[in-house]
Amino acid sequence: MHIADGIIPAGICAAADAVAMGGVYLGGRRIDAEEIPKMGVMAAALFTVSLIHFPIAGTSIHLGLFGLAGILLGLRSFPVVFITLLFQSLIFQHGGLVSVGLNSINMGLGALLGWVIWKMKPLHMVPRAFLAGFAGIILPAVLMALEFRLAEYGKGIFYLLSVYLPVAAIEGVITAGATGFLIKAKPELLGEK
Repeated sequence: MHIADGIIPAGICAAADAVAMGGVYLGGRRIDAEEIPKMGVMAAALFTVSLIHFPIAGTSIHLGLFGLAGILLGLRSFPVVFITLLFQSLIFQHGGLVSVGLNSINMGLGALLGWVIWKMKPLHMVPRAFLAGFAGIILPAVLMALEFRLAEYGKGIFYLLSVYLPVAAIEGVITAGATGFLIKAKPELLGEK
């Protein structure tokens, strides 16, 4: 799901970098000291899960945990996703340095959509958590496919969405399981008491 440098035109990447910096600012302003450990743990989880790859349909994929990040961090998930992607780009060349803003927008919006879904209180906790995890992967995959299509990179790029459907389902199950555990062990992490 990481877009490498050179696929999307540099001008679009530069604009995305500027938008991503705005997202980092908005999501990171007025951070309380109590929020920093939770943000750090989530960044470590996002970074670590990206190192475990599974071969599917001629490509390699990994979990993202963007929905879970959205549930636990809300708006703070965007700067956490950005810094995680920046380090992944610098250390492991997952995605590109020029396209880190575009990747951050795609995956950060997945996390923010997960947060919005989690806030839908009429739904029971389990479906909300599953949908948050599912949407946290599907939205970035859709955005990436659209960006590739607009850049005229590959004709069958929407095929990738079928590859991400099982990953999104797994993410949904993991997110529902994690929130189920947290609701019993430490509900204040989820904004529940």
